[in-house]
Amino acid sequence: MISPRADEPPQPGLSRQLSNRHIQLIAVGGAIGTGLFMGSGKTISLAGPSVIFVYMIIGTMLFFVMRAMGELLLSNTDYKSFADFTSDLLGPWAGFFTGWTYWFCWIVTGIADVIAIAGYVSYWWGSLPLWIPALASVALLIGLNLPSVKAFGETEFWFALIKIIAIISLIVVGLAMVFTHFTAPSGAQASFANMWNAGGFFPTGIMGFVAGFQIATFAFVGIELVGTTAAEAKDPEKNLPKAINSIPMRVMLFYVVALTVIISVTSWHSISADRSPFVAMFSLAGLGIAASVINFVVLTSAASSANSGIYSTSRMVYGLARDSAAPASLGRLTRRRVPANALYLSGVFLLAGVVMVAVGGSIIDAFTIVTTISSLCFIFVWSIILLSYIVYRKRRPHLHDASTFKMPGGVAMCYVVFVFFGFLIWAFTQKDDTLHALLVTPVWFIILGAAWAVVRRRPAQMMRATAFRDGAERR
Repeated sequence: MISPRADEPPQPGLSRQLSNRHIQLIAVGGAIGTGLFMGSGKTISLAGPSVIFVYMIIGTMLFFVMRAMGELLLSNTDYKSFADFTSDLLGPWAGFFTGWTYWFCWIVTGIADVIAIAGYVSYWWGSLPLWIPALASVALLIGLNLPSVKAFGETEFWFALIKIIAIISLIVVGLAMVFTHFTAPSGAQASFANMWNAGGFFPTGIMGFVAGFQIATFAFVGIELVGTTAAEAKDPEKNLPKAINSIPMRVMLFYVVALTVIISVTSWHSISADRSPFVAMFSLAGLGIAASVINFVVLTSAASSANSGIYSTSRMVYGLARDSAAPASLGRLTRRRVPANALYLSGVFLLAGVVMVAVGGSIIDAFTIVTTISSLCFIFVWSIILLSYIVYRKRRPHLHDASTFKMPGGVAMCYVVFVFFGFLIWAFTQKDDTLHALLVTPVWFIILGAAWAVVRRRPAQMMRATAFRDGAERR
């Protein structure tokens, strides 16, 4: 954020109340969402066993994005989020585009989560109008975030813990079924050989493998959430590296191992695209309450994602307001140092999900378009982080030399990830539903460009650029 001028009294900022366990579980929760619990069924049906490689490749590439973000955040304690270092290194326009696009990403994702929550609740109370649980979820999420950032941290801690327990339980039950040679009513036997016996690792061909990336990408949105906690993390120099370095192990355990077990228990071609493979596997194991248990888990997962979204969007809008890129009222804090007005703004936009379930229509089609737009916007944010890192290495080599948390591969790895992102965008053009979303997404950036043409003329934007530049020279 901009340092206050000498003639201005210092203003209270966000409170550092997130401990190591909060940061770790927020990072875990950011990497496990409805994209895994519900979307993995469709991904498996498209790519077969090669889906394992899909998740490994995406996870590996995003690990380098997170390491670049980590080095940048720790290079300057004045940075409160990645929107700050993009403004500093690329110019105020980058902070404006990154901040508002990240806000838009989570609003879109949050709307999808509110719709999903309403659908999950209807499993138990089918006669209840869908708009009621949707509205209740928005009110609950605002209520959980208003008291303090610690309240958000505690809520997300338990949400993430439930997801972890569900995945570990699936792995344990699945391995027991494999080692005891469990036989399904259809006669199929649980075995690791199911990974290659039904057409090999690439049974749907190279284009089936490519199609898997379209849905799997959404499963990883939010992995950068730990970067928005920098301003409210206790001892960020210690806790942020821990959270980021744990990403490879989380990807291996929660995606690769879990999906390997699922495909081993029941061959990939018997997994339904529109049903959670988690429910199917527990049902095969003879656990009659599996449907209710997994429904509760995916409900929690959607609530966790929405909870993370409303937290991150409120902090991003707060930062934008403090930098005169949003109305000043959105930069005010409560006595507990929570940006309440920014929270309310995000909550108002989440009500769009309530409207969608009240009006009706095809929720699945809307969900596909919404999640694809979200994935594309996240790719933009991840790309801006990498571009900032490249500029940082060129302009401030002394800070890189002094860093204790250097990005592996450096600048060269940034270009490798850029090529991968280009591949993802190409993959999105291969299916009609994702292609339509790809064609609609530029409208958001046109709107942002028009807004920036107005905002950039404000004196505060000139001061912001000068403040960051002066701070860099002092270092």
